[in-house]
Amino acid sequence: MALSFTSAFNPEVVVYDCMDELSAFKFAPASLKQNEAELLRKADIVFTGGQSLYEAKKHSHQNIHPFPSSIDKEHFFKGRRNMSEPSDQKKIPHPRIGFYGVVDERMNIELIGEVAKNRPDWHIVIIGPVVKIDPSTLPTYSNIHYLGSKTYDELPSYLGGWDIAIIPFALNESTQFISPTKTPEYLAAGKPVISTSIHDVVHPYGTNNLVHIADSTSEFIDAAEKILSDTDKNTWLTKVDEFLTDVSWNNTWKKMMALIDEKVKEKQSFKSKIKEKQYV
Repeated sequence: MALSFTSAFNPEVVVYDCMDELSAFKFAPASLKQNEAELLRKADIVFTGGQSLYEAKKHSHQNIHPFPSSIDKEHFFKGRRNMSEPSDQKKIPHPRIGFYGVVDERMNIELIGEVAKNRPDWHIVIIGPVVKIDPSTLPTYSNIHYLGSKTYDELPSYLGGWDIAIIPFALNESTQFISPTKTPEYLAAGKPVISTSIHDVVHPYGTNNLVHIADSTSEFIDAAEKILSDTDKNTWLTKVDEFLTDVSWNNTWKKMMALIDEKVKEKQSFKSKIKEKQYV
């Protein structure tokens, strides 16, 4: 959408960092797809925020690369330590099943409601703002706790107090290409995760048995019961840490910069050859 006020620019390199299929979101501008098509024509490099988004757009550009969600491991590793409980979570009984993120049309609120209704002894903690949906449509059982928005710095202290972390996204157009950053964040905090079958969570996290995949209420409850009854998580946690060894935003940035630098050199070399021909 920034094309409307950047068309006069003459950059050396144009990078399109495509983080999601935003045209599938509620209230997306009608011109978004048209602008994206123009941006793809102008871009020298395209990055996608996940593998599924790459698969969907790989034929739209000749220089496109997938970069799934990464992580600030040290920040979320704090969730493994004995941090002081936030005051608004301290009195919520265990087991606690938690989610943080924007609560919008991507959320499977029916699934959350059904789990809460069927297991009143489990307490579901929801952290984040309610956006683009009517708050009155949210389930309001006594064991669902909406704690509102929290800062990035506060997240590990909430996450550390959960028994299970969840990614309860609906399977619809707005989640088709999503690559939830919270997946590696939850895992870095040492929390078992249950997610619906979002493509970029199933692959690679589900297929590597790092995350439980559940779409129905019964599947979700079965997965949670299995997690809560598991008294030895060390083998799983070792696999998690091995998987996350090279996953970091610094590594992602280095790989991106290598591709950008390569394109800059390529274009500079091309310009130099053009000047040489003109001189001759």
